[in-house]
Amino acid sequence: MEPMKPMKPMEPMKEMKPAERWWSPELGEPTSAGSENDTRYAYFASKQRLAVDQGGKVTVYKTGDRKIDGFSQSQGGSSSLRFSTGDGTIGVDDLESA
Repeated sequence: MEPMKPMKPMEPMKEMKPAERWWSPELGEPTSAGSENDTRYAYFASKQRLAVDQGGKVTVYKTGDRKIDGFSQSQGGSSSLRFSTGDGTIGVDDLESA
């Protein structure tokens, strides 16, 4: 049986690249962002806006005084895109385009 060889030193950590900005620059930095399947979202609480990218088409919605704190999606298109708020769950179809 051969003796165990010592472990090689780990390589230094590399700097992470900033997240890709697919939303309008006027919106600034999102409060939260995420993605699932071919859908991405970015929520901008201070601007009361929600940007949604579905299959390469970006739509910005007005959120009003709703505070979005969760995201879910079931199969079947934009009507299945749902967001949790302090007042319950809303669909993206419940929001007005900005």
